[in-house]
Amino acid sequence: MLNGKQRAALKARANGLTPYFQIGKGGINDNMVADIVNALEAHELVKISVLRNAEGSPRELLSELAAATGAEEVSAVGNKIVIYKRSSRDNIVHIEI
Repeated sequence: MLNGKQRAALKARANGLTPYFQIGKGGINDNMVADIVNALEAHELVKISVLRNAEGSPRELLSELAAATGAEEVSAVGNKIVIYKRSSRDNIVHIEI
């Protein structure tokens, strides 16, 4: 579980990121979850864009996606959501929070 200071640091790092994925009217499916898990393993911090035609609010989709991937909820601002999960790989530089 992230505390407020850690969450703020991750939000600051995510500010410059380009969204890797989009959630649209199809919602969150198994293939998307698998792709996001792979992206989390590679990058640890992932930004996702929520389209206007998506079923559910960005906050709801953030909670659903975090539960499905085992990641931590970082933020839901506007139509962008950010999740974080520490990578188990040893050969990457981990984000220090």
